[in-house]
Amino acid sequence: MAKNIWLLTEERPKPSVILSILERFCSDNGFGYSVGDAKVLPIMDEQGHFTFCYKFIGVSSKEIKRIFILPVSGYSSFVDFMLFYQDERPTDKDQPWYLIEETKTDGKESRNTGVYQRCSKFVYCEHYYPGVKRIMLYNIHGGQAEKHPPSIIFGTRMLLTIGVDVMGKQLDPAIFRPFETIDDLVDYKNKMNAPGYGQKVEIKRTEDAIYISAKLEKYGKLEHDPTIGMVSLIADCLRKFGWAGRIVITDHGVTKYSATGKNKFNYIARICAIELEGLDRSNVAFPNAYWQLEKEREKSGTILAHILCENEPNGKLVYENHGGCERGYFYEYSTGSRTWAPVEKYEDKVAYKAGDKKKIVHLPDLVIFDKKRNEVTNMEGKTYRKRQDGIEELDNFNAFEKLVRTFYGDVTIKRALVLAGSGDSATAKKIPELCLYLDSEGVITLGDSAPAILKDAVANLAAA
Repeated sequence: MAKNIWLLTEERPKPSVILSILERFCSDNGFGYSVGDAKVLPIMDEQGHFTFCYKFIGVSSKEIKRIFILPVSGYSSFVDFMLFYQDERPTDKDQPWYLIEETKTDGKESRNTGVYQRCSKFVYCEHYYPGVKRIMLYNIHGGQAEKHPPSIIFGTRMLLTIGVDVMGKQLDPAIFRPFETIDDLVDYKNKMNAPGYGQKVEIKRTEDAIYISAKLEKYGKLEHDPTIGMVSLIADCLRKFGWAGRIVITDHGVTKYSATGKNKFNYIARICAIELEGLDRSNVAFPNAYWQLEKEREKSGTILAHILCENEPNGKLVYENHGGCERGYFYEYSTGSRTWAPVEKYEDKVAYKAGDKKKIVHLPDLVIFDKKRNEVTNMEGKTYRKRQDGIEELDNFNAFEKLVRTFYGDVTIKRALVLAGSGDSATAKKIPELCLYLDSEGVITLGDSAPAILKDAVANLAAA
């Protein structure tokens, strides 16, 4: 019997990624399907308010009624997508079919974001959904790396060891294979510690304890994400191999620490029974649920604006970094086809490292190109409560706009503010910089700085 697919995500739902997930789901279950003009559309109610639900159209299958996308947020470390296959809208008590993490990078661009910075999510989510299929989906833009650094090999092999599937990336089985024993894992990691392989992490095993020397401190706090991700995976692998002894992190550098603090490492430390040498054992209480529906965060507004503009014939994405969750790619279309490149972090790296902090490239949340009007709009997203911060941050985009002009030449560039969350529409409407305000009831308010392409999109939405 046909059912609905529900995709729950904190991210902007990209048609290409949805189709990759759909392909995997249908292949696993022997479902047939066809694809036409696939796109994501917001669902509006009878009053013309956004329902905080999208639909994915253009897919036909006897086993799939409709495909819905729900914007959600995690109570802690949340994967990019959860897939449910059921008629009713999911609740936090329902069991998903897949838990999926998506990344646009691999070892060609970044060892950290390609594996380690994300993999702790797979350890955490299993606490809530043991046995559910977990997938690392590589949505690689710049081509796959031909040579794999040892850190990428190590991280990927650990993912395979704990049962995570890898999609979107060709893996040589002679290189990328699960570790077979604890000694196999420990020996491989310790051989990686030659100069040039980044942060040194060393593992020592005794009869009753395994010690992992790893710096987890950044700016004096427990928040070195890449190493936290690596240590999380190492500990999970050790427990999967049946290790019942102590796992102790040494040389971690952490001094400002609360054993009951609600950060992702404390949750994972409790899941895997990890100790930080010299500090109290983690005793944090887990959130009652893994996720909740999202109506308040800034990305609710920028993602809606993005989808509306891209569904217009002349709307093209230049850049996206919704909610500052991940450094995006710069897209350009001057050659007639889309190309992309990572956005530089610094206008002048040498000067920045020397102390001139103004040389950093400040990033907008969304940049849209109106091909018909030759107009680019830089959009900064904020919650209604932080609207004044957003107005001030609009002054920071000079360096980014230099990059825009290297690709788009003599275009008109505008800056505008996108707001979301509980607040007052009348007050928001008076802000000269306002582009769009999406309140928590789904009411869409356009401001004086809304580009023509967004005004067209909202008008077409109301007429549909």
